[in-house]
Amino acid sequence: MTTFALIPGMCHGGWCFEQVTEQLRRHGHRTYPLTLTGLSERSHLLHGGVNLETHIQDVTAVLTAENIQDAVLVGHSYGGMVITGVAGRVPDRVDSLVYLDAVVPRPGDSMWSLVSDRERQWYLDVVETGDAVRPLPFFDPRATPHPLASLLQPLAITGDTAHVRRNVYVYAAGWADQSPFTPTYQRLREDPSWTTYALDSGHNLMRDAPQDLLKILLEIAEPG
Repeated sequence: MTTFALIPGMCHGGWCFEQVTEQLRRHGHRTYPLTLTGLSERSHLLHGGVNLETHIQDVTAVLTAENIQDAVLVGHSYGGMVITGVAGRVPDRVDSLVYLDAVVPRPGDSMWSLVSDRERQWYLDVVETGDAVRPLPFFDPRATPHPLASLLQPLAITGDTAHVRRNVYVYAAGWADQSPFTPTYQRLREDPSWTTYALDSGHNLMRDAPQDLLKILLEIAEPG
């Protein structure tokens, strides 16, 4: 049995992993689809102080409370910031990292510094209180505003991530226009320490290519 912690991207909750969660559990794996503070069913906790550090603490708290020692952390899009921070914070609780069409930050990087001007323009479309970014019009109706501070705060990694058994990148090759993640994928597929996949899917891999994604996750769960 493998333990998966599934981290959503911007504006989404753990519900976005519904299909994958159900299938992983059918295969006998312990699976935690997490919703980060200030989002979805936790949107009532949104305030200006919710930042990247808050979201890293969300995940580390679950790993600690559930006494998880060998988590496979799966981060979609913004979730790549979170899983990288968690792996550095509690290295003894993390087995592998899986980035789903996600950012792969280095220390000092933020979402703001890693994305293109087009994404930055979106980040400036904030709600009336000024502390959260509005969901894009084509998002799932359940999407909620995303804490702005989490996109601006640089990542401070405390710890060594060299212990990670597998680093995996799953690239969505089916964007209607240019993907902001193409340079990341091209860089990592030349790196022998990474395993990379390209799926004919839009950015929302969990919705658009759930069976292909499930196959990849089940391969990661295999020992060795």
